[in-house]
Amino acid sequence: MNPNIPVCKEHVISAFQYRHATKTFNTTKKISEEDFNYILETGRLSPSSIGLEPWKFIVVQNPELRNKLKAVSPGAQGQLDTASHFLIILARTNVRYDSEYVIDQMKNVQQMPQEVVTYISDALKEVQEVRGLLKDERLMYEWSAKQTYIAMGNMMTAAALAGIDSCPIEGFDYAAVDHILEEEGLLEEGNLKASVMVAFGYRNEEPKRAKTRSNMDQIVSWT
Repeated sequence: MNPNIPVCKEHVISAFQYRHATKTFNTTKKISEEDFNYILETGRLSPSSIGLEPWKFIVVQNPELRNKLKAVSPGAQGQLDTASHFLIILARTNVRYDSEYVIDQMKNVQQMPQEVVTYISDALKEVQEVRGLLKDERLMYEWSAKQTYIAMGNMMTAAALAGIDSCPIEGFDYAAVDHILEEEGLLEEGNLKASVMVAFGYRNEEPKRAKTRSNMDQIVSWT
């Protein structure tokens, strides 16, 4: 444990107990710029395979764009209308071991020396070959998309710790959302695809039922 980071386990558990999937938000309360940048920062700092950060975060505040998305997102009807901030997390498709993006990420972001770039690139090639990613574009997208959920989970937890509500959303037409975002010039010419949505704001009302979860011994086995 880093002694310089104060830890309050009770605070963390309380935040998890408090959090729920908020369907509609209080439209009179907006998340401050400082608080939302804090949420985004926890997404930016999230772990990813080999540190490749195979994602991009699109903050949708434009009402016209929200309305377009609402038409193809049945699972986000209340959230698109009321959320203080609405986020679409895109997954990168250009994450082949030899892609310009991956090489740039290792050389210029992670500042690896060339011999390390070559070593990591060769290792990543083996992994991608074994998993069939190099022969199937869908599998490559799914590899990135799974990692976007790490960032989303961290942002939702960070929000809850600050008393900010959230709701993850998968109920949308992926192809239609991609088409809308492509028309907006947000997909980097096919190098990005929609992975998941998440809405943030302040709850409009308290949940109608208490949080329920399975007992620990039902979901955890020690061997």
